[in-house]
Amino acid sequence: MAKDPPPAIDVANFEAVALPHLDAAYRLARHLLRHEQDAEDAVHEACLRALRYFPGFRGGNARAWLLTIVRHACYARLKRPWLGVSHTEFDEEQHAPPEPHDDPQAGFERDEAMARVRGAVEDLPPRFREVIVLREIEGLSYKEIGAIVQAPIGTVMSRLARARERLQRTLGSRSEGVD
Repeated sequence: MAKDPPPAIDVANFEAVALPHLDAAYRLARHLLRHEQDAEDAVHEACLRALRYFPGFRGGNARAWLLTIVRHACYARLKRPWLGVSHTEFDEEQHAPPEPHDDPQAGFERDEAMARVRGAVEDLPPRFREVIVLREIEGLSYKEIGAIVQAPIGTVMSRLARARERLQRTLGSRSEGVD
């Protein structure tokens, strides 16, 4: 029996579907992997997988579809501990464009608060960190998050509640020590 040739890939259509979601893909990967280069590599791998399997994409929520592939690529990288051993942590403030500040003290306080929140999110276990990023940063619905993390909506809601509780507890204890 002869195998049917694989379906042709419509690269232009793939680009139209996937490219608008690359920023979200990178943000998710960066939060899961905690390293800029690893996140870039994971998104690259995910895009190659997505392109390869694009003929099987039947439409629907392209963002959730791509983020699911990115999530799988990230977790595959996390299972390979030799990747990223020599990397330094991503510092968003170092790579962010400078913002004009009218009041230097207010700018300093805002930067301090952002650093505390970012640190608290980074300290969360991956299963909590991913749902916080997908909901609070990417603005996805519970249903979309459930599709991405392959969990029922109730589980998504529970993880979000636990993640928020941990963040609140962590940020509360950190702010108590600051005077």
